[in-house]
Amino acid sequence: MKNLKIAIQKSGRLNEKSVLLLKNCGLDFENYKSSLITRVSNFNLEILFLRDDDIPGYVEQGIADLGIVGENVIDETQSKVQYLQRLGFGKCTLKLAIPKDSAIERLEDLNGKSIATSYPNILQQFLNEYHIQAAIREISGSVEIAPGLGLSDAICDIVSTGGTLKSNGLKPFVDVRHSEAILIGREGLEENPIICELLQRIQSVLRAKETKYVVLNVEKKNLSQITELLHGVKSPTVVPLAEEGWVAVHTVISEDDFWDKINKLKAAGAQGIVVMPIEKIIL
Repeated sequence: MKNLKIAIQKSGRLNEKSVLLLKNCGLDFENYKSSLITRVSNFNLEILFLRDDDIPGYVEQGIADLGIVGENVIDETQSKVQYLQRLGFGKCTLKLAIPKDSAIERLEDLNGKSIATSYPNILQQFLNEYHIQAAIREISGSVEIAPGLGLSDAICDIVSTGGTLKSNGLKPFVDVRHSEAILIGREGLEENPIICELLQRIQSVLRAKETKYVVLNVEKKNLSQITELLHGVKSPTVVPLAEEGWVAVHTVISEDDFWDKINKLKAAGAQGIVVMPIEKIIL
């Protein structure tokens, strides 16, 4: 059977987490930094290590069957690919930023101004949406230095923490779009059992990351209050303890409401609460 190919970033902010995700899916491979391709030894898959800008095109053209790439790159390259799964990492925001002493206060003030960016297509779509007439100056590399050099009045670039903006005398102005890592596939991808299995593995890892496994002790008289707070994958598991009148409850809790649930469980009489990470959840 022909090996499937998945393209991931060779270096950069998505590489490490993409490799970790695939390894957490039980795939055994070497992350060859000096190579463009590596074979997964225990799965019919080859991994291509590419520049992130090239990944959507490789998938669109069928050179790679799948890819992991930032949503911003997909939009900028305008590639025709399928979104298969949001991956929850690599989150960032494409922002407009201006010098700290700029007179620009509203979007309308950008009319007649110049904006430096590495994302001209996304920026043009944004400007068109708000009927702004501004000159786009495409720059690859250090976009943040453009206003200081007199090349532009503003910039549009990816911002994670904002530290680079601050160090270059800039401040965030407007969010253009949010982005995260996406698993993509080529259009017209037939139902392939290998792809289905890989997607199932990825989804099981993502579900596990979003939840905690919780074990707690509670008196039987308070059990109904506890089970009302917990649902688990289907429902909590209740196991009698050696001490008469007590049970142990096993369940999972979403990471999003973890602390809120823990405090409510304690108030309902839960004791000896043990919280553990989950490796995978397969439905």
